[in-house]
Amino acid sequence: MCRNIKTLANFAPPATDDEIRASAVQFVRKLSGTTHPSHANEAAFSAAVDDVTAIARRLIDSLTTKAAPRNREEEARKARERAARRFG
Repeated sequence: MCRNIKTLANFAPPATDDEIRASAVQFVRKLSGTTHPSHANEAAFSAAVDDVTAIARRLIDSLTTKAAPRNREEEARKARERAARRFG
């Protein structure tokens, strides 16, 4: 599950709210051990996703670096090349 969580800091353009929320969902899924919560746990699951999303946004917005922002297309190209080498 967590292999899908991508680095979101220091990109141009910055990470979107949807990207941060998707990472939060993956994180909560990993912690809870379930991809789809039961009806009894749905409220707790949703609240956890909301909390993690807010905290992740605050973290990403507060990080500083001297490095130049990374280019999304370039990073995606590198990831495809790594996958091609790994999986043939």
